[in-house]
Amino acid sequence: MSDIKIYTYKQCGTCKKATKYLDAKGVEYNEIAIREKPPTKTELKRMLKNYEGEIKRLFNTSGQDYRNNNYKEKLPNMTKDEAIAELAANGNLVKRPFVLIKDNQQMVGFKESEWYEVFQ
Repeated sequence: MSDIKIYTYKQCGTCKKATKYLDAKGVEYNEIAIREKPPTKTELKRMLKNYEGEIKRLFNTSGQDYRNNNYKEKLPNMTKDEAIAELAANGNLVKRPFVLIKDNQQMVGFKESEWYEVFQ
């Protein structure tokens, strides 16, 4: 079992770039289908600490579920616990790739320069 969990969606171009990057670096990881098995509330809270409580950073703001359910308007009025519950219930809402590393590192999205710092 790898020390790295990466939540992805198979149709997501950014997710494909991220896993291709890890493969090229020879990094072992455990890939999890984010739509079928979203991150847990505990994992989401861990990620939220990494982004200093900015809950919007965990949302896939360009996704249809975000837009269709008007989260742009709803999110500012939600508590962090309510937002975490929404994310844990619907993997489509979670920004991806969503990466958790055993040594307490985590990140969302794929920016090669940031990934280079972690996976050099």
